[in-house]
Amino acid sequence: MTKTQTHTLALPGVDLVYDVRGPLQPAGGRPALVMIGQPMTAEGFDSLAAHFTDRTVVTYDPRGLGRSIRKDARSDHTPQHQATDLHLLVKALGAGPVDMFASSGGAVTALELVATHPGDVVTLVAHEPPINAVLPDAAAAERARAAFHEAYQAKGTGAGMAAFIAMTSWQGEFTDAYFAQPEPDPVMFGLPTDDDGTRDDPLLSKNSWAISDYRPDAGALTAAPTRIVIAVGEESAGTYTARTAVGTAALLGQEATVFPSHHGGFLGGQFGYAGKPEEFAARLREVLAAG
Repeated sequence: MTKTQTHTLALPGVDLVYDVRGPLQPAGGRPALVMIGQPMTAEGFDSLAAHFTDRTVVTYDPRGLGRSIRKDARSDHTPQHQATDLHLLVKALGAGPVDMFASSGGAVTALELVATHPGDVVTLVAHEPPINAVLPDAAAAERARAAFHEAYQAKGTGAGMAAFIAMTSWQGEFTDAYFAQPEPDPVMFGLPTDDDGTRDDPLLSKNSWAISDYRPDAGALTAAPTRIVIAVGEESAGTYTARTAVGTAALLGQEATVFPSHHGGFLGGQFGYAGKPEEFAARLREVLAAG
């Protein structure tokens, strides 16, 4: 087992908690491998990190999530704030530019990091970044997002999550047929129907809308020395985050690189909708080595 050390980095507005598996400086001349998500926290990468015991792996809880307690009196999650935190974390590691695997909203943060601090990352694998602006049906995607938010506001977490699942599993563009569907029943997804009264969930509230509203700076990204790989899960084909991955790749003049499994393909069974972490890790290792 690789020893894990937990640290806290005091930054303006947040005490950022991160975990380091392995030595700093990394052995073997390979960069540290930083794994990030949003709104997922560090433990979501446990299964994937377990397949990289030969690498120094760094995970963290983004600002305002998990163990990283905010002190800035804000509740919004923006790629700009998160990228600034991540830049300061990379600097604090003192291990030079890093390799990075970034998933979902974390992939959006990582793209902002590369655009604004291009010397921080050697290779970025950005897995299914949820960016509405790259879609041909961007306005409809925003309407679909508003619908799951409205369900959450009206009836609570179960209703909001059911509507979120309906959105993210829909095949193809958000057409009239999508919006004509009846409101999904939370029971169908094993979700609760009671309402605990909270409305601050980072996924279902408006707190993270800046993530999906993000507009990548294609010029800055293509000019950066970072090798950027936009990744998409083979089981995700046709769904919202697969389409945003394909659209982001096209914006950068490339094709999306296919990975095993689905949007959470690196997850272990402890998170319910398990992926294929061993196969996913093998593909990630292959993609990183190709650089």
